[in-house]
Amino acid sequence: MLESIYLGMTGLLGYSRGLKVIANNTANMNTPGFKGSTLQFADLFYSNGNLGSGSNGRNYGQIGYGLDTKGTTLNFRQGELRQTSNDLDVAIDGLGLFNLKDEAGNIHYTRAGQFKFNDDGILVNRSDNAKVLGLDANGVLGEISLTGLKVHAGAATTSIKFSGNLSSSTTDQTVSGVKVVDAAGGEHTLSLKFTGVTATTPGTPSIPGLPSIPTIPTTPTIPGFWNVDLMDGTKVVGSGTIKFQDGKPDPATAKISMTYKAGNLAPIPITLDFSGDVTSFAGGTLSTLAVASQDGYGPGAMSKATFDTAGNLVLTYSNGQTSNAARLALSRFDSLDAVTAVGNNQFDAVGAQAWQLGQAGADGFGNVQAGQIEISNVDLSQEFSDLVVMQRGYQSSSQVITTANEMLQELFSMKGK
Repeated sequence: MLESIYLGMTGLLGYSRGLKVIANNTANMNTPGFKGSTLQFADLFYSNGNLGSGSNGRNYGQIGYGLDTKGTTLNFRQGELRQTSNDLDVAIDGLGLFNLKDEAGNIHYTRAGQFKFNDDGILVNRSDNAKVLGLDANGVLGEISLTGLKVHAGAATTSIKFSGNLSSSTTDQTVSGVKVVDAAGGEHTLSLKFTGVTATTPGTPSIPGLPSIPTIPTTPTIPGFWNVDLMDGTKVVGSGTIKFQDGKPDPATAKISMTYKAGNLAPIPITLDFSGDVTSFAGGTLSTLAVASQDGYGPGAMSKATFDTAGNLVLTYSNGQTSNAARLALSRFDSLDAVTAVGNNQFDAVGAQAWQLGQAGADGFGNVQAGQIEISNVDLSQEFSDLVVMQRGYQSSSQVITTANEMLQELFSMKGK
């Protein structure tokens, strides 16, 4: 009877541990990046109690000694991805964990991508300020920093593209609002003046025997030829020639190269590009020719930081430019035996040989989704079902102890009689 009580005690201990695991899962049902776990049960050792006869060597006399627990197993099934309002919240759609480095230099891993930039411009984990690690161009792990990236330097204009129709019905046209950015990031509004190219031809020749008729020179316009002057106010700062054939720019003259010098700054080469959607047909005296685009821009301050699906840090600036900085590093394991939960939404590596380092979207790693977090993968309905099983097992084990106790009491009462 005493052994039965001990057997019931192993059941109570095992099911109380199972209840603790379920309680931990349900308590973390809203914890970002949390991975639920299950308790592993096993029977204890056996002994031959010689209770059977005529067994012919079979183990009819074996007696078990109760319930044992073998630790928990993590469930790394992906949780639901949920939208947030933070551009630095990131989730992994697929395999992989983010790499974190604490103040002591230890590496931890997490699926809860809730990041921020600290006062030093270094990307850190919001919960414990551990540094988020990325990979440089050489594949070396390192911190992700905004040093030298908060301001985007301007770039001088090198090409101006035009579109529209330059009316061939007139000999003088002006295109205003030609914006040029100098080497210091300053903007200058220039204009283009188009003048039809003309040629002088002789007048009517004299007829022999008659008084000579004075020659009257004429200056007809050569079809399709235009002089192009880049004007800074009334000053010509560059010039060239363009030719049209059948209303289309001649490829040989469709791009005009010139040099523009603003103040005391160094001269900048500029190409006027008419090779795109530019025509020259009769259209009255008005032209629709205008600037389509130019590639210069002034300096700008960083206005936004986020990540693309490949894990690249994408920075947006007030001048409309973007740039890619460091790339997030991801790690994954080959076996659940190589990972252990350490709390704070983080995991540690047990066997480094079973871990792989890589980047999002490559070598089996998942893609990074910015503005989202992965929530807990706890299945509440499954947890409640397991809770009922644990409760019934605990009740059954306690009933075994109660029954064994009653049998002992009955034995003691028989001896007293």
